[in-house]
Amino acid sequence: MSRTRIKICGLTREEDVAAAVGAGADAIGLVFYPPSRRALSPARAAELRRLVPPFVDVVALFVNASDAQIQEVQDVVRPDLLQFHGDETPQQCERHGQRYLRAFRVGGPGMETSQALLKSCLQYDSAAGWLFDSHSDGYGGSGRVFDWSLVSSAGARPVVLSGGLHAANVAAAIESVRPFAVDVSSGVEESPGIKSADKIAQFVAQVRRADGI
Repeated sequence: MSRTRIKICGLTREEDVAAAVGAGADAIGLVFYPPSRRALSPARAAELRRLVPPFVDVVALFVNASDAQIQEVQDVVRPDLLQFHGDETPQQCERHGQRYLRAFRVGGPGMETSQALLKSCLQYDSAAGWLFDSHSDGYGGSGRVFDWSLVSSAGARPVVLSGGLHAANVAAAIESVRPFAVDVSSGVEESPGIKSADKIAQFVAQVRRADGI
């Protein structure tokens, strides 16, 4: 069985970066969506980025950001991947000259069925991967789980499963979807933006258990 990759998203503190890296995360996510309680300035994100060792990717998350905002993050933070979590078109995702993840808010308008979801996904065939999250007003981090069976037919690009994952359900999610990667934020937190090293370690351990590692 292949190893499921792990992304810990919404990091805001040095100790949380250390906990994610120490537990074996493959990627960390930094949020650049001002309404989010996990949002960072580019300068603060650059401080955290310097703590990330080689072979751990830094993913910059945007929601309907301007080109200037994205360019500033690219210049200051130097992320490895961009993640678009809003209403960005394929052209808007592609024009920054960098590999990107496209997030889909499952259960939202036009994404209520597996067929409709796949139709939306296929517009973004240039994406490095498709990330599936629960529909919410807050663009992620809601802690809600969606119907995993809706993404079973979406496999033209690597699947990243998100939305309400935590140590108690991630093994079942992996067995159901067999994603390339899982993405967790609120499921390893004490409060929004404040991660728990114990919860991160437990989450990673459950992913490894599901992988048979």
